[in-house]
Order: sequence, then structure tokens, then C-alpha cells
Amino acid sequence: MALPERIHRALSTTSFRVAAITVAAYLAFAGLVVGVLLWQTNRVLTSQVLATLGGEAQLLKAEAQAGGGPAIVRAVETRSRSGAPGLYYLADASGTKLAGNLNRLPPEIVGSPNGGVFRYAPDAISATEHLAVAIPVDIGGGLQLIVGRDVEDQRRFASEMGTVYFLALGFLTLGGLVAGFAISRVALRRIETINVTARSIMAGDLTRRIALSGAADEYDALAANLNDMLDRIEALMNGLREVSDNIAHDLKTPLTRLRNSAEAALRDSGEVAYREGLEHTIEKADELIKTFNSLLLVARLEAGALEGNAERFDVGSAVRDVAELYEPVAEERGMLLEVNIGAGPEFTGNRQLIVQAVVNLIENAIKYSGKPDPKRELSISIDLRDNPNDIEIVVADNGPGIALEDRERVLKRFVRLEKSRTEPGTGLGLSLVQAVARLHGGAVRLEDNAPGLRVVLQLPKRALGS
Repeated sequence: MALPERIHRALSTTSFRVAAITVAAYLAFAGLVVGVLLWQTNRVLTSQVLATLGGEAQLLKAEAQAGGGPAIVRAVETRSRSGAPGLYYLADASGTKLAGNLNRLPPEIVGSPNGGVFRYAPDAISATEHLAVAIPVDIGGGLQLIVGRDVEDQRRFASEMGTVYFLALGFLTLGGLVAGFAISRVALRRIETINVTARSIMAGDLTRRIALSGAADEYDALAANLNDMLDRIEALMNGLREVSDNIAHDLKTPLTRLRNSAEAALRDSGEVAYREGLEHTIEKADELIKTFNSLLLVARLEAGALEGNAERFDVGSAVRDVAELYEPVAEERGMLLEVNIGAGPEFTGNRQLIVQAVVNLIENAIKYSGKPDPKRELSISIDLRDNPNDIEIVVADNGPGIALEDRERVLKRFVRLEKSRTEPGTGLGLSLVQAVARLHGGAVRLEDNAPGLRVVLQLPKRALGS
């Protein structure tokens, strides 16, 4: 008869197989222990019986030596009382029984110098034989003496112990299999919850997440990690859609200008017009190539393609060199560029990418801080914070800043706020900075500089093997 589907699935799970293997291994070990215990129990009982027989044999031998034949006969008759555990058989040289409670000389003992185990009937009407142990005793004078003990109680005790041991193993086996089945059912329910969510997501509902049980166990940890992964996938999908929309919006204008420049050059006659048209076309094409190169670099950074290009370098010196290059540019815009950075610290990472990220932050600060105002001096400050666990590169300005609700959005690709669309750019600067930070295990924070914007590039000191 086929098992129900739910039971069959529970028995087919890895949890049940692991439980069954564990129970089998435990039973093998427990069986070995039980065998050793039974052997040890039997050995102890046997040793006790043999020690008792040896002591009694010495006493009887001493009485025989002291009082001769009549004395040993009386001693055997005294010890052969009905109900006593001792077994005796005394015979003369011809084999005639003289005393004892055994009705015959056990054939298993005959010819054996060390004695042995035999079976005997306790009385004439009993059909049940008992197990006994006996040893021959040399008392001289041609007499034959066998001293034994009924060990039926010990045998029964050992048998009962073996039965208890094996019943315990049976109950342990049953309990282990039932526990394994119960564990597999619990695991199956938790996994089925994940499967249901996965099927919903594959059907197109990217907002579904795996519910946590609140037990804070490994299943909750797995569910939390999967939910984080799904959040990341959803963010990437949304980012892809947003990038597609932004590409269509932001690249359509330069492509249209490129076409218009070429068309205007065709309308105008003369070598000078053609040359100017081609120069304008090349400039706009260079801007497009720069945009696509930046987009490609961001994509490669987010994929971790440049993760292996790490080196040890002085962050302070690198940032200071970049700032010195942009001091003339800031002066031309009527801005004051303050660099508050000394030597160090040492950092292991991709030097070229970190320098590019700092370049983007300084360019953005210069470009979007606003126009010179006689009433207020525009300034940009660059600081470096050497914290115990990370390094923070801070670029701050006193321009118009970015509203709180827009700070998360401007880190995405091709996002340009309306007030910044009058300035040339691709909307990829901050997204590249964020990609560099993620590559090094860090983050980018946009904070209020009151007034202006403060951008913090945080790089953990253990980034890329440091």
C-alpha cells in the first residue's frame, strides 16, 4: 500500500535521512556497549560463582584430610540440604554414590580437571532443567567429589538484563525515528514556506518576502539572508528600469544635438562650416563616449570585476594630491578650497578608483555649489577621519545642498535633480562613488552641512584584504 504523499515527502527529506543515520550510528554504538555490558555482567557472575566454589572445595578438602572418609560423607550430607544452592556428588572408587544431592555424576564434568557447565533436574518430578557450574575436588582415598552451584538465577538475571537492554534499544530506535519524522515535518513546513514565496516571486511578484517564525534559528537566518538578497534583486531590477528611463531621457538630448550639428553642417556650404560641424559632432560624441564609459565602469564595480587590483597606499597623500589639482579650478569659480589632511593613514584598496571617487566628489562640489555671490564666499572643505575601524573622506560645501528626500535617490545612476540640469554632467558621479564604496565594503553618506552638503565616503580598514 502506497504511503500518503505528506508522509512520503517527510520520509524523503534530508532531515529524516540525517536523523535515521544518526539513530543507526547510535544504535551501533549502543549495541556495542550493551554487548560489553552483558559480557561483563556474565564474567562477574561467573567469577563470583567460581570463587565461591573454590572456597568451599578448600573447606571440604581440609575436612577430608582431618577426619577421613566418614567426615567428608557427613560434611557433604550436611551441605546437601534441600533448597540450598550448593550441588554435591560424592562417590567411591567404583563410582558408587556415597552422598550428595545430585542423582548422577554430570558427564560434562567427567575427565575435566577444571570443571564446567552442565544441566540437571532439581528433583525427580521436575521437567525443567537448571543450569549449574561444578568443579572436581581431589580429596584422596579414591573418593570422587564434585562441588557445584545452581546458577539458574544468575542466568535468568543475565537474560532479563539482556531483554531490558534490547527493549531499550528498540524504544530508542522507535523514538529516534519518530523524532526524525517530526523534525522532517517541521523542516518541510519551513522549507515549503520558502518554496511558496519563491514560486510567487517567479510568477512576477517581486515584493513577496519569506515570513520569519521568530525562533531566531538557522531557518530564520536563511530566510533573512534570502530576504536581503530579494531586496537587492528588487533594487537592481528597479534600478535597471530607472536606468533605462534615464538613458532614454538624458541621452536623447545629446544625440539629438549631435544629429542637429551634423544636419546643420550639411546645410551650410564651405570648408569652415563643415569643419565646425565636425568639431561640434566630435565634442558631443566624446561626451556620449564618456557617459557610456562611466556607465560601464559603474557596472563593472557593482559586479566586483576590479576587486583584485588592491595595493597599499597613503590615503592622505592621494587625497591631498587630488585637491591640489582642483585648487585652480575652484579659484576660477570664486571658491575657497580648504584641505585639512595630514599624512596617512595607510590603506589597502584600489588606489585609482578611490582617487576617481574623490575627484567626482570635488567636481560635484565645485559644479553644484552655486554661482559666486558677493555677499557670501563659497567654500569647499576636504577632511580625512582616521577612525579605529574605518577611514572617512569628507567633502563638504556651503552651497544649496540636497533635500533630505532626494539624498538617497541621487546615488542612483542617471539621476539629476532639476536645479542641476543646467550644468553639464551625466548623473553618474555619485553612483560611481557609491559603487567604489561598495567594492571596498564601505558606504556613502549624504549629510546636511548647514548650509550645504557634506558627503562622507566611508572605507573599512579591512577592505580588499587590508
